[in-house]
Amino acid sequence: MSYLIQNTRAIFDSPNNTDIRIRDGIIAELGNNLQPAPDETLINAKGCVAYPGMVNTHHHLAQSVLKGIPEGLNHCLDDWLVSVPFRFWPSISPDLMYHAAKLGLYELLRSGATTCADHHYLYHAGSTTEIEDAVWQAADDLGIRLVLCRGSTTSRGSHRGMQSSPIQPETLDQVIARMDKTRARYHQDSPMAMRRLVVAPTSLIHSSEPTALRALAAYARQHQLKLHSHLLEVEYDEIQAQQRYGMSAIDYAEHCDFLGSDVWFAHLVWSDEYAIAKLAQTGTGIAHCPTSNCRLGSGIAPAIAMQNAGIKVTLGVDGSASAESGSMIQEANLAWLLHRAANKNPEVTTVDETLRWASRNGAKLLGLDGVGEIKVGMAADIVLYDIDQPRFAGVHSTLFAPLLCGEPVSVKHSFIQGKPVISNNQVKNLDEKELLAKVKEGVAALLKKVS
Repeated sequence: MSYLIQNTRAIFDSPNNTDIRIRDGIIAELGNNLQPAPDETLINAKGCVAYPGMVNTHHHLAQSVLKGIPEGLNHCLDDWLVSVPFRFWPSISPDLMYHAAKLGLYELLRSGATTCADHHYLYHAGSTTEIEDAVWQAADDLGIRLVLCRGSTTSRGSHRGMQSSPIQPETLDQVIARMDKTRARYHQDSPMAMRRLVVAPTSLIHSSEPTALRALAAYARQHQLKLHSHLLEVEYDEIQAQQRYGMSAIDYAEHCDFLGSDVWFAHLVWSDEYAIAKLAQTGTGIAHCPTSNCRLGSGIAPAIAMQNAGIKVTLGVDGSASAESGSMIQEANLAWLLHRAANKNPEVTTVDETLRWASRNGAKLLGLDGVGEIKVGMAADIVLYDIDQPRFAGVHSTLFAPLLCGEPVSVKHSFIQGKPVISNNQVKNLDEKELLAKVKEGVAALLKKVS
C-alpha cells in the first residue's frame, strides 16, 4: 500500500511541494522530484491540485432517496419534517437504506469528502439492527470513514415529525442497550479511526425529556463518546424551550449536560450573542449547513461571529431531502460566498479558512486528530481535483480553483487511509449503472408503500 503522487500543480498546506509519498496509510514525505521506491505505485497528478479529504460533520444518508419531494419543496422546516422525512422513513427497507447510503456516500466521494458523520435516526420501539447495519456496510464497501451519530427519540414531545408518525418511540433503556451493542461491534478509539459512534438524540428540544438526555450524556462520557444533535435550526426551538422549560434553548442544553468540547450541534442558525458566548465558553462546536438552511428558509448561522468568539466551525451537507446536491465542495463554496453577502464584507471568509472548516476543523471536532491535513505523519486522506479542464482554465488562483468554482468538480484520484477509493475518475467497488437501477427500483417500491 505504498504510493508516490507526483507532479501536482499545488498542495494545500504545503504550497512549495508537488509530490506526496504514502506508506502504510500515512503521509510519509512531501517534496519535489521525489524518486520512486521499487514497491511504490506511481500516481501522475499532472493537472491536479491536492486537498485534504473533506470532513462532513452532519448528514442524513437515508434522505439520499428523498430528493425534491414535491409536497415539501416550499415548506419551512416544521412542515417539511411532516411532508418529507417522517412521512417516508418508516417505510425504508434495509435494502433501500443500503443503496441510499451508498448513493449519499458516492456523492460525497465525488465532491472530495473522505469522512462522513451521518446523523442516523431511523429507530423506533420495534426496530431491528438491519437498517443501521446497512449504513455501516455501505461505508465499508466504499472505504469511506464513517462516524455514525446514533439518533434517538424517547418522547413525541413537540417534535412535529414524530407527532405525525404512527411509530412508537424507543424507551431510554432500548436506546442505551442497542447503542451499547453498536459500540461494542463498530466503535474505534484511534485518532485515525475508520468507524466511530456518537450519541445523538434526534432533536435536543423536541424528542427527549431532560432525564433521558442527561442519561444519554452520562453514557457518552462514561465511554468517551462524543455528543451531537440539532439545535436552534429555527426559532421554534427557542420558543419551545422557553414555554416548556422556562429557559433559553442554550441554557436547556447546559441543563441537560449537552454542552462541552465533546459536543457539537447542527445548524445553530438562531444563536444570539448569549448563546454564542455560552458555546464558546464551553468549547461546543457547530456543523454549519448553509445549503439546507437556505433551501428551507431557516436563515444563516452566525458562523463568522462564532469563529471570532473561538468556536470551531465545521461544515455539513445535511440530508439530501433538504440539500439536494449532497456535495461538500458545494457546501464550502456556498459558505465562502454566503457570509460575504450577509456581512457585506468580502474579507470575512477567505478561501483557505473555508477549506479548513471543511477539513481540519471537522476532523478535530470528530476527535480524528490524525486526519484532515496534508502533513507528514497524518492519515493519507488526499483528494486530487483535476483542474486541467476548460472551466478552470481562466482561474489564476490555481490551488483554490475547485472551491472558487464549485460544482461540477472532477476528482481524479482520492485516497482514504492511503487506500485508493477513486482511481482515474472512477469510484472503486461501485457499479454506477447498478446503483442507479437499485435506487430507482427502491424508490418506486417506497412510493407504493407510502401512497
